[in-house]
Amino acid sequence: MKTKQPDQTALRVALWRALHVLIDDKPHIIEDMVGYTLIHPEKDWQERPDMKYTGRLRASIVARARFIEDLAKEQIANGVKQYVLLGAGLDSFAIRNRAIASQVDIYEIDRPDTLAWKETKLVENGYAIPPKLHFVPVDFETSSWWIALLKKVFDYTQPTFVSCTGVTLYLTKEAIRDMLQKMTLLATGSTIAITFYLPVEQLEGEDKNLMEISMKGAAASGTPFVSFFTPEEMVNLAKDAGLKNMQTLSTKDMINLYFKNRTDNLIPADGEFFLIAKT
Repeated sequence: MKTKQPDQTALRVALWRALHVLIDDKPHIIEDMVGYTLIHPEKDWQERPDMKYTGRLRASIVARARFIEDLAKEQIANGVKQYVLLGAGLDSFAIRNRAIASQVDIYEIDRPDTLAWKETKLVENGYAIPPKLHFVPVDFETSSWWIALLKKVFDYTQPTFVSCTGVTLYLTKEAIRDMLQKMTLLATGSTIAITFYLPVEQLEGEDKNLMEISMKGAAASGTPFVSFFTPEEMVNLAKDAGLKNMQTLSTKDMINLYFKNRTDNLIPADGEFFLIAKT
């Protein structure tokens, strides 16, 4: 039976990661062609407006992916044995880091159609599924991701690293609050990394235009952007939920980490922040 493709956002993000490898100067922020292989896009895909004219968004996506990957590797090196990707999409950490994936239980949570398509395409394209990679299908509108995770023999009493990138935009504030509260049930010392976006009125110039275009496209595809936060609002939401040791990182921090001395002037768009917190 033919499986339904993931939503356009997941496909686009995977192709942006590939496009970075194909057209941006070295050193690459991250090298990830797995999604491209699974999608097998049309011949002229690089000429699509959402590819050709969105370099700053592409830079944001690869910076986000690299930061999460670095943080995951750091947590695992410090002894964490469980890594949860909430809203995994076409993330390929487990496929590209097989030595790590053999030591850590990795739980990818996303919509059933997305994970079924991904698993099918991985097998079709010769990627062996790591034994410790667990797909956790969830219909977020009708089911609890937390209950689905526990059914996969996830041990919430053990320290865990949780990443949640590109998700809060699509959730109500109430749903985000519930998600954060569920995360406080993890073992003490677990680390959470979540992205969120500034309100569009706080953006300027090209970045504001890009966000407005993205908002229109998301609404037209049936997945409208719902929630935006200032850093103070997001920290307070996490604090109220019961998380601790909050810190936020901005686009400027990403530039300092990954974009110094580049020869192609690749710079990430403003607007996306990270919240890092502990249980």
